[in-house]
Amino acid sequence: MALKINENGIDRDMTADEEAAYLAWAKIAQAEAKTNADAQIAKDAARQAVLDKLGLTQDEAQALLG
Repeated sequence: MALKINENGIDRDMTADEEAAYLAWAKIAQAEAKTNADAQIAKDAARQAVLDKLGLTQDEAQALLG
């Protein structure tokens, strides 16, 4: 099944070059999304580790820091 593209209001099948470019872009976008998600998980874990060391909950830390 060919991928579709809308060009000036007309749907058509992508050419082989367009499809290859789209699939390459999609692969990069998925890798970037995974990298961002992994970074957020690491950031959240580091934040929780600090809170655990201080013996504070997230709500308590926000109340202290404003």
